[in-house]
Amino acid sequence: METQKRIETDFKTALKAKDEVGKRTLRMVLASIKLVEVENGRALYEEEVIAILQKEIKSLGESITDAEKAGRDDLIAEIEPEIHILEQYTPRALNDDEITEMAREAITEVGASSPQEMGKVMKVLMPRVQGRAEGSKVSSSVRTLLSSE
Repeated sequence: METQKRIETDFKTALKAKDEVGKRTLRMVLASIKLVEVENGRALYEEEVIAILQKEIKSLGESITDAEKAGRDDLIAEIEPEIHILEQYTPRALNDDEITEMAREAITEVGASSPQEMGKVMKVLMPRVQGRAEGSKVSSSVRTLLSSE
């Protein structure tokens, strides 16, 4: 709930400062949060708010890819600041070395030694990296480590 409160406070600040990009971006994410709250019939947990932010960032990233294909530099210039605003509210992403190290620790912890035991490792590892790494990168790292042992 802390992140949602920060977003609401920053939205009010953006309104007062007449920050059009901040206002538009934060209004969009607050609307997404409210929509999910109404659907669930309750206030969201911190992890759920972070997941919504990450979904919005991913969607904006896909929009940039589409704009690049279309040669629309004007759209890219409009979307990039929105991504930077939303990234302020998400946890720092793990780099590949950090993911590999965490995967090694999880493999040692569960005593896995073959790719068939990947499920056990992922069950332990995913909660630790939640919101900080894509599942595909994590599973790829685990698969590589288990195949080489």
